[in-house]
Amino acid sequence: MAATEDINAQPESPPAGMDEPARAQAEDKAHHAADAPAGKDSHDSESAVNMEFLLDVPLDITVELGRTKMLINDMLKLGQGSVIELSKLAGESLEILANRKPIARGEVVVVNEKYGVRLTEVISPMERVEGLR
Repeated sequence: MAATEDINAQPESPPAGMDEPARAQAEDKAHHAADAPAGKDSHDSESAVNMEFLLDVPLDITVELGRTKMLINDMLKLGQGSVIELSKLAGESLEILANRKPIARGEVVVVNEKYGVRLTEVISPMERVEGLR
């Protein structure tokens, strides 16, 4: 008969005679060992935990249609129906930025009467890293 594991079993507690810091460290190791998937070492488990932490980091995503510079005086004269000329030509690709850093380029699309962006090019990881400098 094959041996089976009890998935509800608690990790073994460290011996009661240990000093407090050593006991806490042993409990932490036992907890990590219980959480680690079978067949993987604890380093892989820590990497997965670290990656999950990164997945919850919020980002500001911006789609830049174009830019312009204007004087405050000109801006104060704007009203409904005013037109602002942008630096990009019609049909030129949009910049998609994450926390003000370019990550992709795309084009405007309309989906169910709402604007959207179709990604046409994702900037390579090497280019993104270089852009951080």
